[in-house]
Amino acid sequence: MTVEFGALMLVALGGAAGAMARHAVGFAVDGRRSLLAVNVLGSLLLGATLAAPVGSRAALTIGTGFCGAFTTFSSFAVETVVAAEQGDRRDAVLFAVLTLVGAVAGVVLGSAIGGAVGTLV
Repeated sequence: MTVEFGALMLVALGGAAGAMARHAVGFAVDGRRSLLAVNVLGSLLLGATLAAPVGSRAALTIGTGFCGAFTTFSSFAVETVVAAEQGDRRDAVLFAVLTLVGAVAGVVLGSAIGGAVGTLV
């Protein structure tokens, strides 16, 4: 498999921006709410990016790079397990359901937005 250097740079630049944005959200929003926010917002952006008429370079930069670094489903999994192990089973289930439903809703809404943008241009 041949990987183009330019594509790697686009993913890297998007990833750097996504990681910084995630860090900023972590400062602005406390605890699990920050994980919920980045996962739902990142899913919305990914849905919009994939449905909008953007080129492969934008999809690499935004979809793979930015959204890949901005969202954090591994931290979501860890926080869910930690909450359950600490006896906060209700909070763990609520957090899991809100994150998963919110992320799927974000992708659906983002796809609708991206598709609507595609019909305008």
